[in-house]
This record gives sequence, C-alpha cells and structure tokens, in this order.
Amino acid sequence: MNGKLPTVDAGRGETADDSIEFIADANPQPMDTVEAEARRDTSLSGRARDALQLAIRLGELAPGDKLNEVEWASRLGVSRAPVREAFRALEQGGLVELHRNRGVYVRVVSEQEANELYALRAVLESHACRLLAEQIDANKAAALRGMLDEMSAASADGHHRRYAQLNRAFHDLIVVSAGNRKLYGIYGQMIDELLLSPHESPERDPAQAIGESLAEHRALVTALASRDGESAAQIMQTHIFAGPRRALDGLLKTRSSTPPETSA
Repeated sequence: MNGKLPTVDAGRGETADDSIEFIADANPQPMDTVEAEARRDTSLSGRARDALQLAIRLGELAPGDKLNEVEWASRLGVSRAPVREAFRALEQGGLVELHRNRGVYVRVVSEQEANELYALRAVLESHACRLLAEQIDANKAAALRGMLDEMSAASADGHHRRYAQLNRAFHDLIVVSAGNRKLYGIYGQMIDELLLSPHESPERDPAQAIGESLAEHRALVTALASRDGESAAQIMQTHIFAGPRRALDGLLKTRSSTPPETSA
C-alpha cells in the first residue's frame, strides 16, 4: 500500500472471470492472472510483491502454504533476488513469515487476532461511513448501487467466489470514497491480514448468508444516500460483526452435511 487513493470503477466488475481483483495501490484493473499482475509495477521486486499479494487475495496461496523462491521466480519471469525482496516486503506487511532454515510461509492469523482485526475493521469502516455520508453525491450513490446490482447478479447465478470479490470491492469503494488516504492505507493492510484468518473463505458463504449480507448492504447504501452517517455507521458495524458468524455457520453446515466415514 502506498497511500494513494484509487479510483474504483464499479463497471470494471462486469467480466465473468472469477479471478478479478481490485488492487488497492493503483487505479484498479481486473486481473486475469497472477502473472499479469506481475507486469504492473515498474520495479522487479514490486512486480513480484504485487503478484504474490494477489495470489494470496485470490486464494491461490492459502494460510500456511510454503513459498518456493525458485518456483515463483520462474513463474513471474524474474530472477530470485526480486522474489526474495518481495518476501521481505510481504513479511513487513504481515502476510508471510520467514523462518530461518525452514523457508517462507503464508502467515496464519489466529482466531484471537482475527477477532481483534474485525473489531478494528468495524471502527475504521464505521468512520468511513460517517465521512462518506457528509459528502456523498448522486454519482457516488449510483456507483454503490451499481455494485449492489452486480453482487445480486452473482448471488442469483450461484457465483459465491465472485460475490466475495465484489463484496471486497464494495467495501473498498466505501472507504475510498470517504477520501481519507491514511484511513484507506490502514484499512487495506488490515483486510489483507483478515484473508489469512479462519473466518475468511468465499466458498463457505451459503445462499442464505449472502442474502443477509445483501440486505445489509442495501440498508447501508440507503442510509448513506440519505446522508445519515450515524445510521450508516451502525449498520456497518453490525454488518462487520455478522461476517464471522455467517462464515462459522456456513462451515458448521458444510460439516454437518458431510456423511461420517465408515470403517472397513
């Protein structure tokens, strides 16, 4: 994150490719592959860092996965030195851990740390809602509603992974539109860390949970468009804390629907 506020264009979410992502430290563009992301930055280490970060965001790299320096250098078309620098940058950002004589691993966020991050997220995004409500105009409200339409379409089509990506973009848009660069920088790093928590898995969102989430999003946009900052902040806070519960409910539902193993 470099603190620069991106211009989030809701219309860019129209591609059907499930691997799109909205990159926080430049004007967002839909990314087809991690390799494509590696061509965005002018420096080799920056390209490698951004590509690895995208792989984590898209779930290609899961918490606890080991990163192979040679493999990633070959995949991204760079030497090992930029990849090594990228590992160090991601360690500073809290996304990977470097273990002497063992290698580099995607960090695993504990449940306690995840709960702390959710509490911070509720504070940051609630404040963003207050800031946005003071300055929202017809264009900003239309952008939010347009993204809601895309999320509704993804839900109706059963594209849960795409819904999760659009959900990230929707929250990004709210924080970006609040106009506070420092807030956005802290928020972006926190969201990336939350991806490493046990609560964050787009595949665990059942249709009922997505329906609840969409209803909360619509209520939030209504409050923002009405310039009711306090109502919007309260809706956002409730929405944020409902996320872990919905993820856990989805996981429990998945486990309960799996038949027990039988002994031979």
